[in-house]
Amino acid sequence: MEPTASDWENFWNANTFAVITDNTKPAMKWAASELKKQGRKVYVVDLSDKPDSGSLKHVSELPSGIDRAIIGITKSEPGDLIPILKEKGAKKVWIHWKTETEKALTACEEENLEYLAGRCPMMYLGSGLSIHGLHRTIAKMTGKY
Repeated sequence: MEPTASDWENFWNANTFAVITDNTKPAMKWAASELKKQGRKVYVVDLSDKPDSGSLKHVSELPSGIDRAIIGITKSEPGDLIPILKEKGAKKVWIHWKTETEKALTACEEENLEYLAGRCPMMYLGSGLSIHGLHRTIAKMTGKY
């Protein structure tokens, strides 16, 4: 079933997020920052060659009780992370646009894990006058919000 606009918006109605990045998608850092500004608990998993200080280096290091996971990686297969995220308690997964793979979508289905794929999280998290606000406006005008 195709997600509705409210599915995309309601994804953000949670308290604890895992943000998985390999630093190839800048929106991942922005999403983590925005969620922290909103008072959410955010665990950043940095799978890059030079992980940022304070980030986790492996998805297996996440604590149990994650509500949502946001994946934006291109250097490795996001589908490999899905079973671990489910084990850590993720109820829904957002797979950043141009990082969704057939394996990731199939893994979500096999794990019976709700997912949204193919959109930038900042289109929903960004606020005010910014490139994200412009992106959001264009998406709404074209029916892709």
